Amino acid sequence: MEYLGAHLAFKSRWHKTDEELCRHSMSFVLHKAIRTDFFESYLYLLERYPLVKLYALTSEVIDGEMQFYARARNFYRDVSATEEGMMGDFSDLSNTDIEFSSEFLRKFIGGPGKAGTYFALDCGAGIGRVSKHVLLPVFSNIELVDMMEPFLEEAQNYLEEESDRVETLYCYCLQDFTPAIRKYDVIWMQWVSGYLTDKDLLEFLLRCKNGLKANGVIILKDNVARQGCILDPTDSSVIRDIHILRNIIEKSGMNILAEERQPGFPELCVPIWMIAMQ
Repeated sequence: MEYLGAHLAFKSRWHKTDEELCRHSMSFVLHKAIRTDFFESYLYLLERYPLVKLYALTSEVIDGEMQFYARARNFYRDVSATEEGMMGDFSDLSNTDIEFSSEFLRKFIGGPGKAGTYFALDCGAGIGRVSKHVLLPVFSNIELVDMMEPFLEEAQNYLEEESDRVETLYCYCLQDFTPAIRKYDVIWMQWVSGYLTDKDLLEFLLRCKNGLKANGVIILKDNVARQGCILDPTDSSVIRDIHILRNIIEKSGMNILAEERQPGFPELCVPIWMIAMQ
């Protein structure tokens, strides 16, 4: 029963194919037999291969992948393109967030065997709050990617004179975005992994892995559930516990270099963790 959610998610896709496929098959009975064999094979794989099990985690809490992504986009249409909009109700914690992010980043750059400081990619960048305060003080050039065009338009004003060092602004959802091959010293993902299903997050990490230079690092910073996988219906995101995130990173073939919890946030807040991987 643990993976029934994923089973039903796949099964629901077959309803609309019944009539269409039956028109091209020799008999309705034959079609039913084929469909039954498919699900028996699927459930067999589900029990044998952890990768298939992995996809079940968000299937149990997301009611339809397309609606999940559409709801997030609709939510951000009403979010102001300001620093307050990017931080929600926690704008007073922006400096605390930035200070710890900068401190964490410094551990992985600018030394023998560490990442370089030439190029960084800010994923889910919004108006560029992290780019302005964490990445631009360190890297010669950066790029931003976000699904909301108004945020990227405002980024050019928000970053002020530093916008000259922004090579490209990409208006993409991360599930549709592919970083350039071996271009980046650091790829930064903050408060954005929860807007991807497990499958899309894994596939995006694989693409990011290919986008790293030698010694390059991916840094993921996000809300982390105390247990399990929780859907936040407000902005249509999922909050995964640390074990689920580690599992996804492991499946990507990357190693976790360090993990640290963001200090200085109220205890009532969902815990925020930073994970460096390569």
